[in-house]
Amino acid sequence: MAPAEILNGKEISAQIRARLKNQVTQLKEEVPGFIPGLAILQIGNRDDSNLYIKVKLKAAEEIGIKATHIKLPRTTTESEVIKYITSLNEDSTIHGFLVQLPFDSENSINTEDVINAIAPEKDVDGLTSISAGKLARGDLNDCFIPCTPKGCLELIKETDDKTNGRKVVGDVAYDEAKERASFITPVPGGVGPMTVAMLMQSTVESAKRFLEKFKPGKWMIEYNNLNLKTPVPSDIDISRSCKLKPIGKLAREIGLLSEEVELYGETKAKVLLSALERLRHRPDGKYVVVTGITPTPLGEGKSTTTIGLVQALGAHLYQNVFACVRQPSQGPTFGIKGGAAGGGYSQVIPMEEFNLHLTGDIHAITAANNLVAAAIDARIFHELTQTDKALFNRLVPSVNGVRKFSDIQIRRLKRLGIEKTDPTTLTDEEINRFARLDIDPETITWQRVLDTNDRFLRKITIGQAPTEKGHTRTAQFDISVASEIMAVLALTTSLEDMRERLGKMVVASSKKGEPVSAEDLGVSGALTVLMKDAIKPNLMQTLEGTPVFVHAGPFANIAHGNSSILADRIALKLVGPEGFVVTEAGFGADIGMEKFFNIKCRYSGLRPHVVVLVATVRALKMHGGGPTVTAGLPLPKAYIEENLELVEKGFSNLKKQIENARMFGIPVVVAVNAFKTDTEAELDLISRLSREHGAFDAVKCTHWAEGGKGALALAQAVQRAAQAPSSFQLLYDLKLPVEDKIRIIAQKIYGADDIELLPEAQHKAEVYTKQGFGNLPICMAKTHLSLSHNPEQKGVPTGFVLPIRDIRASVGAGFLYPLVGTMSTMPGLPTRPCFYDIDLDPETEQVNGLF
Repeated sequence: MAPAEILNGKEISAQIRARLKNQVTQLKEEVPGFIPGLAILQIGNRDDSNLYIKVKLKAAEEIGIKATHIKLPRTTTESEVIKYITSLNEDSTIHGFLVQLPFDSENSINTEDVINAIAPEKDVDGLTSISAGKLARGDLNDCFIPCTPKGCLELIKETDDKTNGRKVVGDVAYDEAKERASFITPVPGGVGPMTVAMLMQSTVESAKRFLEKFKPGKWMIEYNNLNLKTPVPSDIDISRSCKLKPIGKLAREIGLLSEEVELYGETKAKVLLSALERLRHRPDGKYVVVTGITPTPLGEGKSTTTIGLVQALGAHLYQNVFACVRQPSQGPTFGIKGGAAGGGYSQVIPMEEFNLHLTGDIHAITAANNLVAAAIDARIFHELTQTDKALFNRLVPSVNGVRKFSDIQIRRLKRLGIEKTDPTTLTDEEINRFARLDIDPETITWQRVLDTNDRFLRKITIGQAPTEKGHTRTAQFDISVASEIMAVLALTTSLEDMRERLGKMVVASSKKGEPVSAEDLGVSGALTVLMKDAIKPNLMQTLEGTPVFVHAGPFANIAHGNSSILADRIALKLVGPEGFVVTEAGFGADIGMEKFFNIKCRYSGLRPHVVVLVATVRALKMHGGGPTVTAGLPLPKAYIEENLELVEKGFSNLKKQIENARMFGIPVVVAVNAFKTDTEAELDLISRLSREHGAFDAVKCTHWAEGGKGALALAQAVQRAAQAPSSFQLLYDLKLPVEDKIRIIAQKIYGADDIELLPEAQHKAEVYTKQGFGNLPICMAKTHLSLSHNPEQKGVPTGFVLPIRDIRASVGAGFLYPLVGTMSTMPGLPTRPCFYDIDLDPETEQVNGLF
């Protein structure tokens, strides 16, 4: 009998690998930047497993597959293995993965449970129960065949034309069998290379299936179809009529891994900063800021436009898009009606969650802020009632006979130039300098806060209990969102950066005129602990199912009025280079937008692509000299009947705000938010004048009544503007003197002739410069109701000198804020607050009367 004909697995597998290499090259040409991905998960360090994995990694590299080897120690538990598998299931760059068997673990690991945790579409080894079931059904187009039998089948296929009815035998006692068999595979070089080749083939096949379903860089997201009604129902009725997507599902759709998401029920979640680290190499998307003309009591609809625009870009133009908005203060929700979640068919939902506690960030800020306030007064009290020695002994107590400085105390010693770490070696003079902050109570700028409108806390006396031994002082409460910690949260770029900023917050001056910081008080580490969850952006959704980050809500006058840098950064990475992130700046372009550029973008290093400037016919009529509007009374005729002359006069304000945006080198798209009383002639006039005066485009929007569909023209204009050439530039150099920076903003943005620093402001400019804070950006605290300091002056006031009453410092947040006029930082309750209407249905737990 003739010896068996050799079925050379090595040769056949080499041919298959060459074919696969060509296919991978073609895939990469068709989809630039795409690489098929394979992951191999190994537990322990078995020599045979190491050898097999080495062969697989080499084959993958040869073909052009990006292979990742994850080697876990023998101490790994089953739950840890499953956690890794979940992560690989969610990783869109991995198209196939396998767990190397057998496991080499000290712990009991159920092989079946581990293998069945692999997503069937990535099970390139074909070992999950689902793959086996599909194979048994003959469902071969939707499953993977285990690699060894598949390799044998391929060998048989390759030799079909040679069999002539003779029997095919696999690896056996080779020398004896080859004399009897018709065909035989050599050992080695038979089935082994074929198994590896089949693994590569399955990985390439999985990558192809992935590309058929998903376009790289495009989210597979399910949008909600709106059931539009006329007349438009109330905001809360619309919000409740919409079917919410579970927030965990939305997180998966936009490419977040489950380990990067902390769910707060079904409608909101926090996103961990590890997502930013994972995506750090991904290019950013296009960055759009929504701002408005100088606000009027009639409302321009910036929030509504922000949400309408993202709904249009996402649900109608199928772009990856994120909205990033501020979290509203809870206080006014129970005072004067009005949420900040957009309105009509362009909303963030659910409204109740958005406007109430959300995930507790504002409560964390309240706790952190008030810990600082408590620390200040307690420190003053203890210093006034103890000797240097007693104070030092309590600050550095002896524990089991040993005195030791805490880390924060050692940092204070270094700042004082005392290079010592042993408490027993300090001189009396060093003890005095270390133990005494010597705070001047007259210079305390740090106030207590509360997230409730309470007018009777605007000025209070503290320390009246007999235990405080007569150490009283006048103080005040602000509303929580006015806290500098809120501005720190909005401007921070990492946990480490937040720790540093919280430490730098200046709370008072010493009697020698030196700044006293939260770090000097020894409280900054504790503040970071209180804020560790608040730093994570909050994920919610719009009515049409697009993602929204709700994070941070600083005041727009004494602070910069923009949502967080971290939310924008994570969103820009998640949407990818073709996507869009739309954020909103508080008040008009002269305030929120100017601060967005000069403060937020300066710190983030992010470069904006488009400014969307929101205007309305009725608001421009008011700027053109229209009659006063009184809350609760019908609108005067001028606002509900056509009046082109009034619109044209009021256009001066929009023209100035277009100029302001273009000063930063960014294209401007004007969004004319249409109301049913506006005429086509009025809307067309605004659009024409806007284009004539430098706007890239100007479009009519009806998103309040129609959702994303009503902002489609705006979305298309924004897409075009994002491709237009731009040359972003900041308005002033930080090295300029404080007075010069204020003057540049006043003259260029507000149109002032000049500024006048009143004596207190002049003194503060000198003090802050001397203390080393002169190089901070400027955050103007000015009325939002006029380009000037006079809220009654509409349109574009001219010939005015801007008076600067005082200058204050938010050193931790990183800006100086000049005060132009008086700023209210604690709202009050009206005669009939909203809480009269608010109640809870005990059966359904539905909140009623909130909006």
